[in-house]
Amino acid sequence: MLSVQQLSVKGRREALLPPTSLTVSRGELLLVTGSRQDQRTTMALALSGRMQASAGTISWDAKAGIKRLRKASAIVDAPGINDPEQHLSVRDAVTEDLALVPRRYRGALLSGPWLKVNRFEDIAGLWMEQLQPDRRLELLTALALAHPGTDLLVVDSPDRHSGDWADWLPMLDALAHDAGRPLAVVATVTSLPPGWTGPAAVIGNATTKADADAAAETDAGLPAVSGAVQ
Repeated sequence: MLSVQQLSVKGRREALLPPTSLTVSRGELLLVTGSRQDQRTTMALALSGRMQASAGTISWDAKAGIKRLRKASAIVDAPGINDPEQHLSVRDAVTEDLALVPRRYRGALLSGPWLKVNRFEDIAGLWMEQLQPDRRLELLTALALAHPGTDLLVVDSPDRHSGDWADWLPMLDALAHDAGRPLAVVATVTSLPPGWTGPAAVIGNATTKADADAAAETDAGLPAVSGAVQ
């Protein structure tokens, strides 16, 4: 489980990330909303252990430590951080990402064989800018999961590539609930898809809905029940 309490990151003039709290477990997809791209990217970087927070706490499986969190996580498609350059060919983009995976996990596979094994032959001859949003995300998440130690997947603003939530939501939900490899999946988004009733949090809202529900139950004299953010 990823647990975040009052996490914040200072900026030069204003907070890059205002205090935010959330939790997400393996087998869950958590959507974190925020109107500003810089705050969504900062959130993604902090949750994946790629940026040190200024305040607050963050832990993975009840253990603190940014190095441990970073080993267990992968950040996907963060603008200006690790989003693939549009002028790259799919083969070159795959080659670059595979170079970051230890050889003992990827074997001697080059981009061509990897694309074939992972059923991306249909896009192998394209440029990154030619990919449809769903295939682009499918490719990038597959590369992120090439390392078997990845248990936490943080996807930065998948909705910026398409106004249709169907291009990314079902895919991320399926990854979270994969019985063979259940993941904790977090996606930072501009707004929630219509009708979304799954786990959600808001950047800058340090009190999660679960916290609020627990407080309300306690005030009413009822036992507090812990659970995922809704």
